[in-house]
Amino acid sequence: MTFLSTVSDYWLGLCPKAPVVRASQTGNGNQPEPAYEGRPDGGAGGSRMIRQGIGAALSGTKTLIRNRQLLWFPLLVGLVLAGHFIAQWVLYNHPYSALWPFYVDSFYSYLLSSLIQTFAVEFPTVFCMVFFLAGLALSLSPEKRGPASFFQGLTGAKKYLLPLAGWSVVVALAGTLLFTAGQYSSLLPTWLQPFTIIPPLWSDLWGILYYVLGQSPFNNVFYHPGFYLMPPGDAWGIMWAFKSAVTQTVILSAINLFLFVLTLFVVPLLVLERKSLKDAVSGSLALMKKIWGEVATCALGLGMVVFAVSFTYLFFPTVTGMLARDVTWRAGDEWIALGSLYMLALAGFVFVVATVGGIAALELYTSAKTRHMAGSADTEPSI
Repeated sequence: MTFLSTVSDYWLGLCPKAPVVRASQTGNGNQPEPAYEGRPDGGAGGSRMIRQGIGAALSGTKTLIRNRQLLWFPLLVGLVLAGHFIAQWVLYNHPYSALWPFYVDSFYSYLLSSLIQTFAVEFPTVFCMVFFLAGLALSLSPEKRGPASFFQGLTGAKKYLLPLAGWSVVVALAGTLLFTAGQYSSLLPTWLQPFTIIPPLWSDLWGILYYVLGQSPFNNVFYHPGFYLMPPGDAWGIMWAFKSAVTQTVILSAINLFLFVLTLFVVPLLVLERKSLKDAVSGSLALMKKIWGEVATCALGLGMVVFAVSFTYLFFPTVTGMLARDVTWRAGDEWIALGSLYMLALAGFVFVVATVGGIAALELYTSAKTRHMAGSADTEPSI
């Protein structure tokens, strides 16, 4: 048994003499549990990255289950995105000429107005997200004693409003440029041709979302029978604006999530180590180089969970298709309510998974810092 154990440890890269570094928790008692252990330099390739990435996601899930107060995070995120959707819906029903007194009917004026309007909606959303992430990081801080309190973390985050606002401007501006480039890149002049790679991706994403939102149970909400009691122009305008606002909110949220993942450790460095904005960005990039595989694995794993759960909507077209064989059957108010509840439940699940991702990011941040310190100690000359 000893011989077999030694051979298996050798082939799996689990040599008992290898130095073992346990990822320290980001807090005491109530913090994310280290779900893995390994060498400071990441150990043996891709399999270790996969284990550590999945381990961080599982650790974040356990932490969220033990600390129910952290569920305020997805609730507040949901409220912010609901406000974002309402703003998109209201602005979609007003032409740019009614919003901007100096509007001129030209492509460049339309593009500038679109940029300003998108940024005006994007910045408050991004700032709230950044502020909530800062509160989450502080509630799970190593300096925290006792049960994790999300609202205590938010109170502590008020000390860092200026750097958090500065970082929100950067992220919101980047998101606004990517969103606007996707909308109008096919009409941009030749000197902006680098953006020509975006239209195919944008059109595919937009088309997929419109197709899904046209299926049951979503179409029961977006094509409410009450709309048809209105004048034809008003009904189609309201339905189109409602569906377009949902689509734009989803796409902007996906862009923001992509930007947050690329700069995953900026917020922890701002509030936990009190770095300047410039140092936090450079420090985040340096840490990401050490742990990019784990970050990608964790993000991909959580994304696959959301993707798999989202396919539950196919249950509704199957049932309604069976009922629709009766020519007298029509979707009633109960199906509209059921579709609305399903949309809320699916959105809530996505927000909870996002919370798990935020907690896992803190676990990965701790792991990256451990590797960084171990690497620095190895490079120091011996005395």
